[in-house]
Amino acid sequence: MTDLTEKDSPATGQPSPLMTDIARYIADHAEETLSLSALSRKFGRSPAHLQKSFKQVHGLSPREYQNALRLKNLKRALKAGDDISGAIYQAGYGSISRVYEQIDGRIGMTPSAYRAGGRGEEIAYATRDTALGPVIMAATDRGVCFVHFGEDRAILRDNLSKEYPQADIVPSPAAHSPELDLWIEALDDHISRNRPLPDIPLHLNGTAFQMRVWRFLMSIPEGEVKSYSDVAQGIGASKAFRAAATACAANNIAVLVPCHRVLRQDGTPGGYRWGLDRKRCLIEKERKK
Repeated sequence: MTDLTEKDSPATGQPSPLMTDIARYIADHAEETLSLSALSRKFGRSPAHLQKSFKQVHGLSPREYQNALRLKNLKRALKAGDDISGAIYQAGYGSISRVYEQIDGRIGMTPSAYRAGGRGEEIAYATRDTALGPVIMAATDRGVCFVHFGEDRAILRDNLSKEYPQADIVPSPAAHSPELDLWIEALDDHISRNRPLPDIPLHLNGTAFQMRVWRFLMSIPEGEVKSYSDVAQGIGASKAFRAAATACAANNIAVLVPCHRVLRQDGTPGGYRWGLDRKRCLIEKERKK
């Protein structure tokens, strides 16, 4: 999950001191009930102005920002081995039923399974050598949740295990996941032989803001590129270009969620967690089609 700190609070120039103060206040009181009207009274702004300004700077409404912090705190507590009910109440959800209403699948599994590092979840994976080097693809029963490039298949497998340390991670031959073998073959065909990008079901796991960014990325036509500012504008958070860049960097599903199609404002590649050479190659391949 994105680290919700001042460095991720974008603006055209320097982050707004007031919006930074509000974000810090929410972080310090994330477990409490914070209404928009209460925040507006405390900080001397109308509810409408505060909501609009905060979302422009942070890419989330104050409520969404607080929910993201609560989720982060819950995930930290669960990973630390805290009692499930205690972790839920400590994070500020108020009741066990409300955590299921509000997390909206963003943990990617039930809180008990997440606390156990994915124990009880089955994740099938397959690896291939492609024109861009080794790639691993992994899927739950809901769709592909993990596509990473690397230099070594064993390291790729370790990275998957770190994401889901207690899950039942099984290699696919087809006995475990017949679709997965077809999906990674189709992805390899796209990368190595310029075949069409396959339409594969995805299991996205992220914050509300990250999900908005990733869905926008999937709407960028093949062969086109956008800037981080374009992405922020496209999701209705025009000043949140730095947060958009952070969301791109947090993407766990290479190519299928095409974060490689986003460049800096000056047209330079920017970053890519799987290497700038791969990013340039993917863009060039798509432009030639």
